[in-house]
Amino acid sequence: MNRKQKKMLVRIVISAVLLVLVNLLPLPFWLRCAVYAAAYFCVGWDILRKAALGIKNRQVFDENFLMAVATLGAIALAVKEGSGDFNEAVAVMLFYQIGELFQSVAVGKSRRSIAALMDIRPDSANLEVDGKLEEVDPDEVPVGSVIVVNPGERVPIDGVVLEGASSLNTAALTGESAPRDVGAGDEIISGCINMSGVLRIRTTKEFGESTVSRILELVENASSNKSRSENFISRFARVYTPAVCFGALALALLPPLVRLMMGLDPLFGDWAYRALTFLVISCPCALVISIPLSFFAGIGGASREGILIKGSNYLETLSKVKTVVFDKTGTITKGVFEVSGVHHSDRDEAEIIEYAAHAECASSHPISRSLVRRYGKEPDRARVKDIEEISGHGVTATVDGVSVAAGNDKLMQRLGVEYIPCGSAGTVIHVALDGQYAGHILISDLEKEDIREALAALREAGVTRTVMLTGDAESAAKQVAERVGIDEYHSGLLPGDKVTIVEKLLKELGGSGRLAFVGDGINDAPVLSRADIGIAMGALGSDAAIEAADVVLMDDDPMKISRAIKISRKCLRIVYQNIIFALAVKLVCLLLGALGLAGMWAAIFADVGVMVLAVLNAMRALDTKRV
Repeated sequence: MNRKQKKMLVRIVISAVLLVLVNLLPLPFWLRCAVYAAAYFCVGWDILRKAALGIKNRQVFDENFLMAVATLGAIALAVKEGSGDFNEAVAVMLFYQIGELFQSVAVGKSRRSIAALMDIRPDSANLEVDGKLEEVDPDEVPVGSVIVVNPGERVPIDGVVLEGASSLNTAALTGESAPRDVGAGDEIISGCINMSGVLRIRTTKEFGESTVSRILELVENASSNKSRSENFISRFARVYTPAVCFGALALALLPPLVRLMMGLDPLFGDWAYRALTFLVISCPCALVISIPLSFFAGIGGASREGILIKGSNYLETLSKVKTVVFDKTGTITKGVFEVSGVHHSDRDEAEIIEYAAHAECASSHPISRSLVRRYGKEPDRARVKDIEEISGHGVTATVDGVSVAAGNDKLMQRLGVEYIPCGSAGTVIHVALDGQYAGHILISDLEKEDIREALAALREAGVTRTVMLTGDAESAAKQVAERVGIDEYHSGLLPGDKVTIVEKLLKELGGSGRLAFVGDGINDAPVLSRADIGIAMGALGSDAAIEAADVVLMDDDPMKISRAIKISRKCLRIVYQNIIFALAVKLVCLLLGALGLAGMWAAIFADVGVMVLAVLNAMRALDTKRV
């Protein structure tokens, strides 16, 4: 408990002790009233103050106003009757504050689940200046600086390892406990913990643009994107609260006036008591507190597993997903390409590879990197001129004065070069030199080991259709789809074609479900934005992924797609349970209260009891292990 919660607990205990004493000891009337007053104001002064401030600020109708009116009214009735029994007034305020304390502790627990993620923010960086280390604020480290990360320290800024080798603990980012080994030349992201060796790192980003800052910003802003359920409850409370206040006023005045007109005893006291009971029952605390808490707990629980959801609106949409569309490279496959052969060429294989690697030297695409790896060394860019990348086709360049074109069938067709189709499955890079066909390079990509299990888990989670989109040739796409068990595939697509396919799939879905697109978040930003829900997979350290996607999976595990859906569905089940339970109990108790069949103690259960039960239920969303 924090200090504020501990103070509230002390006030509750003091008030409860006073309430017990006043009922056990034979005290004089004036002393009984004084003890009751002390117990009431000890536990309820802050509620009275908030109600007064609400009236002053013209924001009258809230739970504080309802509690203040109901309890002060009960005190007024007791004074009128001269009984000196203020038990109900004090008890209502006491149990209400117990419910508020319980809710505060529950919210604190949910916040701590996200606070564990917030601990990834580093406090300082060891900046190397003239051979010496200076401990500085990470915000003060410029791009291109050299920093040193010692064992046990957290990596403060994204960069590239210059010297050293170590294992990194990425659990705070990915939810996975398996360490990641890094050495000289490897990219490294902020937020990881250096477990063993000393690392010298050259920073590639400012702290504000580094991975850790972007993740923290994403999580901190998640609560601002509210779901339809939360917005409904907010609108409902704004209408509901004043409605029940006027309803209570009508209940206190109209029946006595009717009885008075009929010549009967108006029973003003009885109907005023019913109206006060009605007010206590009507307090919408259970809904107003438990619904946002359920979403907050769901987002917090998911973040502990390395699943970052940008807001409760996306959590709600995720729960309705029926169709999942995958980009192929880096999502279904590893994105680690290898040259498996050079076909239909009368030139030396090494020469073809050399020309293609130099033409592709400016690209960071995995296929381009595979050509460079096969070439065996970094291409000499001084030999390359006039590089032009043609989206969805390939590249053209001049290498040592030779015009080189490297790309797919469409590039050859565009340049009017006759090419020989490849009969093998894989990505085919046709190469033309000075306008003459020189053969093609076959590049293979391996499927992820657990992609079949991930697709099976999606079907178990209620996904009815899986689709793969790729720019690869028909043969390669068909082979991958059949091996992993994708329902359907579309091949030979340009980036714009993927958007068209997704729009078509959205029309076919109609209102029967939602469509999720899973991609790497770099090349697929338009499709991620167009889908009902965009999921960036394997996006650790990718700015583009964090910007474009609605859900970011912080590692490369496809199993987490189904887990994200299951977590969202569990959260929504809890939300609907709380809405139905709270409204049903309140409606029944309101009816009984209006008929005089439910007293103030029933009102306490309908308010505080329902709130406590709803908050307990909401906290189940934190448990993501059993979904």
